[in-house]
Amino acid sequence: MTIDPLVLGRPFILLFLVLIAKFAFGTSPDLNVSEEEVRGSPSVQGDRGERDDKAAKETKEEAAEKAEKGGLQLSPPVITEHLITLPGGKTLSYKAITGYLLLRETKEEAHAAAESEKGPGRQNPRSELDPAKGKPKAAIFFVAYLLNGVADASMRPVTFAFNGGPGSASVWLHMGGLGPRRVLLSDRGEMLPPPVKFVDNEATWLDRTDLVFIDPVSTGYSRPVPGEDAKQFHGYKQDIANVGDFIRLWTTRYERWSSPKIIAGESYGATRAAGLSAYLQDRYGLYVNGIVLISSVLNFQTIDFASGNDVPYPLYLPTYAATAWYHNKLSSDLLSMPLREVLNRAESFAKNDYLLALSRGDALSGPDQDRIANELARLSGLSAGYLKQLELRETVGRFVSDLLKDQNRSIGRFDSRFNGIRLSPGTDREEFDPSSEAVKGPFTSAFYDYVRRELRFETDLPYETIAEVNPWTLAENKYLDVAFDLKEAMSRNPYLKVWVCCSYFDLATPYFAAESVVQAMNLDPVVRNNIGLTFYESGHMVYIDKSSRGKFKGDFDAFLDRTLSATPINNAER
Repeated sequence: MTIDPLVLGRPFILLFLVLIAKFAFGTSPDLNVSEEEVRGSPSVQGDRGERDDKAAKETKEEAAEKAEKGGLQLSPPVITEHLITLPGGKTLSYKAITGYLLLRETKEEAHAAAESEKGPGRQNPRSELDPAKGKPKAAIFFVAYLLNGVADASMRPVTFAFNGGPGSASVWLHMGGLGPRRVLLSDRGEMLPPPVKFVDNEATWLDRTDLVFIDPVSTGYSRPVPGEDAKQFHGYKQDIANVGDFIRLWTTRYERWSSPKIIAGESYGATRAAGLSAYLQDRYGLYVNGIVLISSVLNFQTIDFASGNDVPYPLYLPTYAATAWYHNKLSSDLLSMPLREVLNRAESFAKNDYLLALSRGDALSGPDQDRIANELARLSGLSAGYLKQLELRETVGRFVSDLLKDQNRSIGRFDSRFNGIRLSPGTDREEFDPSSEAVKGPFTSAFYDYVRRELRFETDLPYETIAEVNPWTLAENKYLDVAFDLKEAMSRNPYLKVWVCCSYFDLATPYFAAESVVQAMNLDPVVRNNIGLTFYESGHMVYIDKSSRGKFKGDFDAFLDRTLSATPINNAER
């Protein structure tokens, strides 16, 4: 008998491919998962529990199907039960759902050939565009928290949350501000000696809304399927489509179309949230109730210190003043004032004399240049002579090195209250951001421990807190400006409420720029009061400061109350 070596080796080849899939996605190649592994712990009884059981069952059945490309197999989400204690002794019982949703191809051109081959018995011309039938494109990692004991989920809000970057995972909002557990830092948000610890979050939003934290493709544990190029997901429009598709799919799988919906984004995540407001309306007819923009950037011209673009300089000046006030670099009369009074003076100078001086360029007279330089120095803590050398234009990259240069310290861009040791003293060289270093290690370590030990999700993949996603296409031959998208969404959906959260010590997305962009939206009086701003004495991550975290939660409760109490608008009466 002749033995074919290809036949003999086929089992080993298959085993090799399965192992590759396992290492690529960190999932078990064995899809015969037990009920205990699927649920993690007993499910809640009643209607809500039955819906979650149904969703888990459907996900398990889908996981049993091998994807069309790369032999990808995804384990079903893991469901675990938890209990936390809030101040005053109140407890929250909830379930966590941790895992993946598989996004599939939905582009019409990808199905053109299949459309041309349809037989007479296939009547639905859009059936080939069904996202459930397209080829797999990416596995999106998420963690959802659903409060137990809810009789009617249709009355329970659900909030979809993510961070920005682009290239950032959602761990910062998840483990810092919104989720039921948070990383333990000092009261000002400083890193504590390792090892890191996490505790019950006294300011979690879970008491008012269910939460879904989303990691866009390439961030966190989210990945393209084998054979798909990650670059196709890296760009403003592509990112909006993929996160929007996830929201629609999650809302469908977990039967939450009738629930009030909130979208919360931080930093570039606020850019994404504003873009999603229009995308979800246009693509899926999904109208959300509220949008939360945390440390937002809606118009990128306001933060880009490019040659010939003078827009950022006046918008950053009030934050320069706040930072100099915090580090005692202002004159004694200004240091004796409350922060808000210092900011009022900086704002007035920035939008009047300073703005006009910049617009005049080299036509500005010598005496006027001296006058502007002196006031600019008074408000920024820098020297007038140095500012004149810079033609009255101090970029944020210089400011973080200049303010405490005499102390051999740099300040944080994400949170200018923080300072760090200069590696190249006396130079203008940009170095590490001390405010970033204060959170990167603690949040990353805490999540690795939390996701495996408490959420029972096991994978050997690295969790990409900040992924490399460049080049990232924002807009062609212009600055990306999503303020109009937000204005359009608010005009089309007059019930949509928007909350803009700004921090005084944020040098990444300064508060005065956010305020300026909102004012420039020129909203109709009918919807103008649907958008509001709140301000915090914190940095880019509002919630790492203890006092700001408490205010942030109280402001969210007030925002949610306004959002859910909207009254009918009579726009058809004569």
